Amino acid sequence: MRSPRSLVGGSPAAVHEITFDGRELPALPGQSIAAVLWGAGILAWRTTREGGAPRGAFCGIGSCYDCLVTVNGRPNQRACLVPARPGDSVTTQEGTGRADLAV
Repeated sequence: MRSPRSLVGGSPAAVHEITFDGRELPALPGQSIAAVLWGAGILAWRTTREGGAPRGAFCGIGSCYDCLVTVNGRPNQRACLVPARPGDSVTTQEGTGRADLAV
């Protein structure tokens, strides 16, 4: 069977790992954090400030801010735009992600 990959002779680059809430997940170079989470079957990774409703990717192009996560201790990172880098530590973001700053 012919596939686009077989026609151009491409193959994926080496897989690396990131962690999400302590769980190790495989990631390919160039994948966004949202793509890695989707690939692992994780559809929600943030809760809203009021009510704690689950949120994940909505627009997928960085316009809506529904996909916010904390990456390596930095809150409010848009998972659909941030590339997954080897060793990244990603955590669920609750509310504004700034509870420790009392904002």
